[in-house]
Amino acid sequence: MSAATPTLRPLLERLRQGWRATPLPGFFAWWGGELHALLPQRWRAALADGAVWHLLQAVEGDWRLRRAGQAEPLARWSDRLDAAAQQAALAAAWQGTDPEDRRLALLLPAGAVLRRVLQLPLAARGKLHQVAAYEMDRQTPFSAAQVHYAVRELAQPAAPGRCAVELLAVRRDTLDPLLARLAALGITVDAVDLPQGDGRLGVNLLPPEQAPHRTRPRLRLNLALAAGCALLLLFAMGGWLHNRESALAQMQAQVDEMHGEAQRVAALRRQLQDDAGAAGFLVQRKAQRATVLGVLLDLTRRLPATAWLERFSLDDNGQVGFQGQSPQAAKLLDLLKGSPLIDNANFQGSIQSDPSTGKERFYMVAQLHKAAPSRGSASQPADAGSAP
Repeated sequence: MSAATPTLRPLLERLRQGWRATPLPGFFAWWGGELHALLPQRWRAALADGAVWHLLQAVEGDWRLRRAGQAEPLARWSDRLDAAAQQAALAAAWQGTDPEDRRLALLLPAGAVLRRVLQLPLAARGKLHQVAAYEMDRQTPFSAAQVHYAVRELAQPAAPGRCAVELLAVRRDTLDPLLARLAALGITVDAVDLPQGDGRLGVNLLPPEQAPHRTRPRLRLNLALAAGCALLLLFAMGGWLHNRESALAQMQAQVDEMHGEAQRVAALRRQLQDDAGAAGFLVQRKAQRATVLGVLLDLTRRLPATAWLERFSLDDNGQVGFQGQSPQAAKLLDLLKGSPLIDNANFQGSIQSDPSTGKERFYMVAQLHKAAPSRGSASQPADAGSAP
């Protein structure tokens, strides 16, 4: 981790500088402040940043500790005290603050830090720290090896194609003894900065190799909770998708079942239509074809009273055959010519005399009329009882 940190630091610094160069940080800061002001005090305290910065200054041989944003010191002790006493004074001032949230910044006197405002090309935004090292000899009377320095981009306007940055440098022989003294006292600082009002300027002159490595159990817990929430969200989404798929499969099964029922209904409808068509065809054929009773009635009305029938037949092809006796059988053809039910009446064979009755025996064949019978002929069976 320590070997990878110097390699990643320039990249992170370029990303940080690029982010600061956009108007988004200012917008989000304003928007967050407005939303924060609308919340109740208890919610604001719960949502506040966990880091609590304390500012440590050396004033005339004494150490003064105060919280960032407050003018009154929390503790004051002499630098001549031993390490245990100074640590006890610092611990007493830190009571009520979570150890994980404690942050300590060493404030240097304003006169100990050299500050220069530079106009750099916009292309240098991503590597301000490296460019400041090249410019150190020209902008300050020191070399980069003689100072600890920090660079920050300013919001003030600059010339076209350039950006305004501020270079802050402190001599190593000024800062290193202070850091060594605090290290001997067992006091670890998180940043080296300059005072600005009741707070700090916001830069860090602390050498990167001396930056403390802090474990953040709460961050790990929050990350674990976030991962758990993500897993629960994935499980919930998976369950939702599974329920949707199950519902879709059930609906598909219902649709398939209804489709099968629709096909069966369609088959029954087609069968019904076929049956109805066949029945209609039979009814039509039956309506178009004369009945046996109708043909007998027609023959009875046309034959004379002195003639009678002994045998009558009507086959499926519509051929009519009848046998009987009549005093004058040859005249029967003229009587049957006007029949609306039969056509082409002819004698089959020869006409013979019957000695017992004295009449002529005949056998005739005819063909049913192919045209549909009239209403009058259809109603004739009702008068069959009045035929002789």
